[in-house]
Amino acid sequence: MNNLDLGLLRTLVTVEKTNTFSGAAEVLFKTQSAISQQMQKLEQQMGYPLFQKKGRRLVLTMQGKQLAEYGRRLLAINDEVLRTVGQQQMEGHIRLGATLDVADTILPLMLTYIARQAPRVKLEIQVDRSPSLMVSLEAGDIDLTISTRDDPALNGFVLRTSPTAWVCAADFPYNRRAPLPLILADEPSIFRRLALSALEGTQIKWHINYLAPSLVGIKAAVRAGLGVTVRSVEFLGPDMRVLGEAEGLPPLPFVTYRLLTRKDTISPLTLHIYEMLRAQFEYIDD
Repeated sequence: MNNLDLGLLRTLVTVEKTNTFSGAAEVLFKTQSAISQQMQKLEQQMGYPLFQKKGRRLVLTMQGKQLAEYGRRLLAINDEVLRTVGQQQMEGHIRLGATLDVADTILPLMLTYIARQAPRVKLEIQVDRSPSLMVSLEAGDIDLTISTRDDPALNGFVLRTSPTAWVCAADFPYNRRAPLPLILADEPSIFRRLALSALEGTQIKWHINYLAPSLVGIKAAVRAGLGVTVRSVEFLGPDMRVLGEAEGLPPLPFVTYRLLTRKDTISPLTLHIYEMLRAQFEYIDD
């Protein structure tokens, strides 16, 4: 007999609560396409349609509403189990790392979820660049980390994929006829590599106008109008703008954020928190 996927049920319940896929995407911090894919997967598992068109909107079918009702009850039991039966192992310290560019986006949602589901767990946060976080994780100085890196020697899952963009200050006087002034991080940097790889094979002349060891420095240089950088959309602020093909710049790939932990982790608390976050935040794209 097949088992119901609680992660998919949580998405269904959230869709019902928010009345839209976009609303559920915002609450669950997923893309709208990811929500749609999850619901398609749940329909395949159940063997009947959960949604029907009503005008331009998708609404729950009678079976969909019935499943959502069961889903709420199952999730309530699941969450109660995590709060009560697992209380003994849900105490202690978790050291969580995060890259600077998600410190205002992914990280707060994750911290809020941990605080609600495991209120007795004390969190120690380390915000740094991905290379430094990977070193800390492998050395055992942190238990989990959000990173743009991947390593088959580690356990991990995808949190989200984000577009990358050419970014400059809102009032930056971009001149496509002049050499492109780049603002880059020093090595190793995935965004530096993406920028230089995208420029290879083009006719665009460029030079590194500012080199920074941290995201704080890169943000300051962008806001000061010193040039153009490549970052994920999480980097964008109201005082910045995106450049693209209209300005003659090449397209950029997406970047993937993962939650990683060591495969040799034996801490019950770390393993429990990792699986709890996986059930809530894993990006499903199949």
